[in-house]
Amino acid sequence: MRLNRYAVLLVGVLSVSAAAILIRLAEAPVMVIAAYRLTLAAIVLLPITLSRGFSSFRSVAGRDWLWMSLSGLFLSLHFALWITSLNYTSIASSVVLVTSHPAFVAVVSYFLWGERLRRLTLAGIVVALLGVVLINYGGFTFGSTTALGNLLAILAAFSMGAYLIVGGRLTTKVNILSYLSLVYTFSAIILLVSAVGLGHSFFGYSPKTYLMLVLLAVIPQLIGHSCLNYAVRLMPVTLVSVAILGEPVGATLLGYLVLNEAPTVNEILGGLLVLAGIYLVMRYRPQSPARDNRTPYDGHPLK
Repeated sequence: MRLNRYAVLLVGVLSVSAAAILIRLAEAPVMVIAAYRLTLAAIVLLPITLSRGFSSFRSVAGRDWLWMSLSGLFLSLHFALWITSLNYTSIASSVVLVTSHPAFVAVVSYFLWGERLRRLTLAGIVVALLGVVLINYGGFTFGSTTALGNLLAILAAFSMGAYLIVGGRLTTKVNILSYLSLVYTFSAIILLVSAVGLGHSFFGYSPKTYLMLVLLAVIPQLIGHSCLNYAVRLMPVTLVSVAILGEPVGATLLGYLVLNEAPTVNEILGGLLVLAGIYLVMRYRPQSPARDNRTPYDGHPLK
């Protein structure tokens, strides 16, 4: 079976785009939603990984355990910081700031792996970010409490970028299933402890809410994030990071189809810019031999 890397990336972006709709339909505290999302995903993946024997875990080197723990920490930080930022600043401001991680990933990837970014790639990043800003134009607010929220959203963007970068570091070292199982488990533990510490309950919600929590774990997390993690193993991490900017476009379309929320002119024009930016970055090819040897990114579908 030949697996097209761009199909994997597309499925990942479309799946994570469903998160906003499912969260909107779930009537529970945001930290509880985040904890359920990672916990259910870990509960599904761990037995599958263990069914293949403990050899998949025994093959993980000592230092790789540290890196996977760090990846789980960054993932939990991303959810916790971004969700918390929504309590202090507008959704539009938070979304724009949290999706600024491609710039962070591009800079770090340059220093870590020598991924020399062409002008076309840099132009694609700029165009995509401009599209995200245009989608959320008019929602920026500034007041006495917004500074903390904006800072938390920026830190959430850094956490997502770091999560992708650490995942890229382990592409040839750890089996993808073992990696996801352990990272989701580490992240779930952190979120569960945080939710309990905040005094939230995990019980007593409506059947509809529990259904949304299950779907949130299956679609955006198990399918979406797993595809994005797998995509990092097939292509440059910068490309995957920028492609995630397509999430606002997918979320807007799903919002119209499911919640009958018609997109505004800004959302339509901004969505076109995001897609144009992603297209420009898709034309990128790594120029570092070391990076090429580290991942099977050769321009052809994998078997």
